[in-house]
Amino acid sequence: MPDFLSSVMLKYLKLGYQLLVNHYVALVLVPILVILFSKVVKFSPREIVAIWNSLRFDLVQIYWSLCLVIFISTLYNISKPQKIYLVDFACYKAPAELCFSIRTYVERMKFLSGSENQSLDFQLRISERIGLGERTCMPPAIHLNPPNPTMKALREEAEMVIFSAMDSLFQNSGLNPRDIDVLVVNCSICFSTPSLSAMVINKYKMNASIKSFNILGMGCSGSLISIDLVRQLLHAHPSYNAVVVSAELMTTIFYRGKERSMLVPNSLFRMGGAALFLSTKNSFRNIRAKYRLLHLVRTHTADDDKSYNCVYVKEDPEGILGIWLSKDLMAVAGEALKLNLTALGPLVLPVSERFLYLLNFIARRKFSLRWKPYIPDFKQAFKHFCIHAGGPAVIDGVQDSLQLSMEQMEASRSAFHRFGNTSSSSLWYEMSYIEAKGRMIKGDRVLQIAFGSGYKCFSAVWECTETVRIPASGPWIDCIDNYPTCIPRVVK
Repeated sequence: MPDFLSSVMLKYLKLGYQLLVNHYVALVLVPILVILFSKVVKFSPREIVAIWNSLRFDLVQIYWSLCLVIFISTLYNISKPQKIYLVDFACYKAPAELCFSIRTYVERMKFLSGSENQSLDFQLRISERIGLGERTCMPPAIHLNPPNPTMKALREEAEMVIFSAMDSLFQNSGLNPRDIDVLVVNCSICFSTPSLSAMVINKYKMNASIKSFNILGMGCSGSLISIDLVRQLLHAHPSYNAVVVSAELMTTIFYRGKERSMLVPNSLFRMGGAALFLSTKNSFRNIRAKYRLLHLVRTHTADDDKSYNCVYVKEDPEGILGIWLSKDLMAVAGEALKLNLTALGPLVLPVSERFLYLLNFIARRKFSLRWKPYIPDFKQAFKHFCIHAGGPAVIDGVQDSLQLSMEQMEASRSAFHRFGNTSSSSLWYEMSYIEAKGRMIKGDRVLQIAFGSGYKCFSAVWECTETVRIPASGPWIDCIDNYPTCIPRVVK
């Protein structure tokens, strides 16, 4: 039988250690202030007046002291980076007729595979084990039998996803399209001319002076890469309003061949998108803005063939384009996550966790002790976690690395089950899930982790600036009560 008394004592011992180390400044200053206050109370009024009269103030000294204080405070405010606020965001919700169930997927692939029973059996096994729900969506071109991915169909899908998300953003935030100064549109793969950003500018008749960017090929980290670009632009132009659009367009990347390594993404990726409104204007501070960006960290793995080529688009022997996933993907993603958390940890972890990590590092490196590497408890720094919903393997791997509970991974698993892998926009479906559950409280911190081809890992830390009310609309409005749901390892 387990020793419950020892486990309880260890729990409270750890809590006491965290309280002592994380609040050591207050624990030291409070006794000193109490002692000083007790001494001052004992002074008589005459003694206090005598001490005050003994202090001689020179008006010149007072004047220059005030000037020095004003100069230092002004210099500090100028050098301090501008705070980036996420005023609002909106996610695309596809109509019910675009739902792409497992049965529909198998029927499409049976038609394409023809007599290739091995390929069909392989796809069926993958679909059974992947854990997707029956309401994920594909564009109209994939619903045709056989699928007919053309450039015209691609642009129709882009307009459907991007315009719908932006219309919802304008409605929720009250933003006027002509007030947008920076527009960044990112998509994993989209060979489109004119660009997606030009399409948006033309649709909403935005200002000719708008600074627009079209980011492609960054994989599932495209949204955080776009936010990093916007952050740098807003620091240089504090009065700007910026909109970031993240989309996953499936028309051209749905693989119609027979290569097994290129068939797996068909079972993972689904259409989706999100639009974000960011600004540095003080008028949004604690009034309308939902979140404030605290940190954004990006890391890249070693520049070798193994990490560089673990995810990329290629042609099969028949010349059909598709996404290829390497068998080394999870190992490379784990290394990228380790590098990213090593850089993020000192910025967000409390003193107690950093101290334990330092002791463990010194013991292993300097004294050659055979201790296991200490994994900091990131749960002390964050209330919510939004891990890229790339698939069960990615979600399970990050959960094991950070030692997170099933409740903390609920948003990621639910987003993957309901919407599939929507690439870089999956983070915002997860944020929307937390809001739809009514769990986003003022002061809560959110950690977003995304992976991208190359191979890179991005993490963003957001702080909730006001308690978010349960939205009256959004992608989860008709199904939030069904989650969390039981998602077995194998779904037959």
